[in-house]
Amino acid sequence: MSDRWAVAATDGGGALLVPLGRDGRPAGDVRKEPDLATAVGSRPSVGRWVWRSTAEIYPRLLAAGVRVERCYDIEDAESLLLGHEGRHGEPHSAAAASARLHNHPVPPDPPQRPAEPGSQSSLFEPQPVPVPFEDLLEVYADQQHRHGAAEHPDRMRLLTAAESAGMLVAAEMNGAGLPWRADVHRAVLDELLGERYAGGGEPRRMAELTDEISAAFGRRVRPELPADVIKAFAQAGIKVKSTRRWELEEVDHPAVEPLIAYKKLYRIYTAHGWGWLQDWVRAGRFRPQYLPGGTITGRWVTNGGGALQIPKVIRRAVIADDGWRLVVADADQMEPRVLAAISRDPGLMDVAGQPGDLYKAVSDRAFAGDRDMAKLAVLGAVYGQTSGDGLKNLAALRRRFPRAVAYVDDAARAGEEKRLVRTWLGRTCPPAVGSGDDEEAGIPQDEPEQTTACGEFTPGYASSNARARGRFTRNFVVQGSAADWALLMMAALRQNLKAAGLRAELVFFQHDEVIVHCPAEEAETVAEAIRAAGDLAGRIAFGETPVRFPFTTAVVECYADAK
Repeated sequence: MSDRWAVAATDGGGALLVPLGRDGRPAGDVRKEPDLATAVGSRPSVGRWVWRSTAEIYPRLLAAGVRVERCYDIEDAESLLLGHEGRHGEPHSAAAASARLHNHPVPPDPPQRPAEPGSQSSLFEPQPVPVPFEDLLEVYADQQHRHGAAEHPDRMRLLTAAESAGMLVAAEMNGAGLPWRADVHRAVLDELLGERYAGGGEPRRMAELTDEISAAFGRRVRPELPADVIKAFAQAGIKVKSTRRWELEEVDHPAVEPLIAYKKLYRIYTAHGWGWLQDWVRAGRFRPQYLPGGTITGRWVTNGGGALQIPKVIRRAVIADDGWRLVVADADQMEPRVLAAISRDPGLMDVAGQPGDLYKAVSDRAFAGDRDMAKLAVLGAVYGQTSGDGLKNLAALRRRFPRAVAYVDDAARAGEEKRLVRTWLGRTCPPAVGSGDDEEAGIPQDEPEQTTACGEFTPGYASSNARARGRFTRNFVVQGSAADWALLMMAALRQNLKAAGLRAELVFFQHDEVIVHCPAEEAETVAEAIRAAGDLAGRIAFGETPVRFPFTTAVVECYADAK
């Protein structure tokens, strides 16, 4: 009996199913069953379900209490394969893939529907172009052939499987939700912002700071408007280009201190204030609707709610249920460890295989024990800081770890030369082919700077400037490979928790951090499951290397207490 089946939902809640052979083609007759959840749930021996979209199928199964071990998401696979083939930006829906197979006009992808606050359903109700089941099966079989034609077929298959697993994890986390105490959140807002005035104006503390800022300038200023602040400074004889904190701190003016304080409160007020709480927290849970692979590097994003940028002060509201705990685990210095694994640099692999602080180990070998200099050198190699002191540090790093530095240098050169650049598993960054062409290639033009696992920033990658693009591709091979490892870690952790028969639930994931909500008595078992998942993911992704992928783990009742 086949361990791989294809399934499609039909009108009225039914399903079409068929077993698949090793070539990806039907290995039996198509069956029509009246209930999707029953059709899938009654076949626990199926090893992998093949379907059009996890977002279409899996939430329906979860709502009926049915979970699956593995899946293959055809539309996500199409996106990965198109990228690998240098065709970023082409429609990746099943309908588009089928049209290409039959030389028919290719329909555009349906637009991503914005998340509706407080709702779990809007993300999972796309309006795709209908695709006959037999056409869907043809697309899947064609994708199996295209995986075989990839630069590294086994790695590409692993990437597709990992990202499909990520889709399952995301759907389950969306369903479980992050525990959230609305009463604690309100108390934090009252403490920070003060009471709200009738009529919907700014809360008291922000209004007071506005008055202080205006008094310092001698005229009424709206501090939430950068243009107004810049104009006010200009009228005071001070030229500033922006209202970023680092620039304001260089200015000697009595408005600076209250302005910086206002900006901190304004971010909380607008991003996680009372309106956010009302919109996004329901029945003690925050469900942000995760989107795996939402960026070019493969990092996750959320379709609303700002889950990946929760300020520490707001984390005070993330509290485990009574008798339960939050197991919060951070991957330690993940990206330098990934660089060691993908570059196969013997020295750096040896360093990354030792217990303790990676940067201290690097400093002992190449920087006379100066940990800060070693960290700057490693991060400079990854993020492209190759001038001034960064250039000297990089030279020292190159002497001691030549293959690691050469690996990112080669990626930067490929980016500058507008070639395809891939992660270890095969996720592909498209080439820039000239001014304006980044957008056509599917590279977001408004991608914000992102905090990396190492606490640094990734430069925006939509620039047509060759050197800027080289800096991005230098980081892409590391950050993207780290994102691929994280997918495998999440998939392994999900399986570990189930195999151990635990009640624990994955409830949060952010780049290099995972949170599991579990009964207090399961916490230590969960922590060990996380450590084991990290080790297994390293072996699966990169093979047998000396590199270790340790975690710093905290068992807490409140998220804010984890760091």
